Amino acid sequence: MRKGIHPAYGPVVFRDRAANHAFLTRSTLAGAEGTGRTIEWEDGRTYPVVDVEISNVSHPFYTGTARVLDTAGRVERFERRYGRQS
Repeated sequence: MRKGIHPAYGPVVFRDRAANHAFLTRSTLAGAEGTGRTIEWEDGRTYPVVDVEISNVSHPFYTGTARVLDTAGRVERFERRYGRQS
């Protein structure tokens, strides 16, 4: 690989503010340490932190809180309103 063209890649903590959940992973956002926001992790070391709005802990699809559309009811309502065409 050529030197000096790739972003820094290292450990970063992503923190979901809505669910109060954090996880440690590696990312190219490790180079964004200029923001000055860091967090002390469970291992006692300090890592840069990135706040996210939504993660797998708070996303409706993963938590089972997603709305299920009643498509059968919508079709029946349409047929009642406009009549069934033969």
